[in-house]
This record gives sequence, structure tokens and C-alpha cells, in this order.
Amino acid sequence: MAPLQPGDKFPSGVVFEHVKIENDNPKSAGMPYDYNASKEWANKKVALFSVPGAFTPGCQGAHIPPILEKIDEVKSKADLVAIIGYNDGWVMCAWGKINGISDDKILFLSDSKTHFSKNHGWEAGVGDRNGRYAMVIDHGKVTYANVEKDFTQVTVSGVDPVLKAL
Repeated sequence: MAPLQPGDKFPSGVVFEHVKIENDNPKSAGMPYDYNASKEWANKKVALFSVPGAFTPGCQGAHIPPILEKIDEVKSKADLVAIIGYNDGWVMCAWGKINGISDDKILFLSDSKTHFSKNHGWEAGVGDRNGRYAMVIDHGKVTYANVEKDFTQVTVSGVDPVLKAL
């Protein structure tokens, strides 16, 4: 499939793995369940960020900190903020906890096996890893979608371009 572009309808059948953040202990987690993004996001404005991997230098060191610093501003313009990564649901849950996040602030979701990213041509090119990209979905319609040409950089996938798009 071609990458999603502004004006495209967000596809049906997009399911991520989610482990709810129920406490702040990164050593404990619940069971993963299927999170139907197509259904859950159909009537919401969503800021979606994709990262190649939790805890990696580029993701933890450069991509996530500005999002966390500006989360209240993002949440004032979006109904929901989600971060997807290649890692399984438990790792994504632990990553959220380590960063002091609860599900009401940011959903940390697993694009396990990169199904969503692969289907839309946005892989990182270093094995089965998500590309670094960002998207705004407004009531089922993509209004912003941009992928980094170099997955080690954070420019078009960062919080500032997303804030402008919101």
C-alpha cells in the first residue's frame, strides 16, 4: 500500500496491541489486548507518533522528550495522543511507566511485527522496525502524515510540526 497522505481516510481494521498502564511499577503489567484504532479513533482528533523502538537513543533521547514537555499543549488540541512502536505491548507499557505517563495522557501501543507501518510503506529499513513518523487523524481523516527520510532524525515527526497541524 502507498503511504497515507493528508486527505486519505484512516484505514479500517487497524489494530494495535495495548497493555493498560494501571500503576507506575515498570516491573508489573496486565495482559495485552487488541486495541481497534480504526474504531476508537473514528470520532476523535488523534496525534499519532511512531518510533522505531522503545528505549533506543533516538526515541528516548530525542523524539519522546519534546512530546512529554508539550503534552498538555498537544492534549489541548487533540482528543487522544498515541505513540506506537515495534516493541510488544509489555515493553511499550513499561516505557510509558518509565516516562511517568498514564493512559489518560498518552497511549503507548504496540505495532507488533510492524503490520500498520509495513502496510503503509513506513518502515525504518533496519529490519522489522517502524519508521519514525507522525500523523494527525481528525474524525477518521488523515490531515497530517509525514515520515522521516532518515529514521535517526526527528524533524517532520516531532511534536512541533504536529502541533502546527492540529
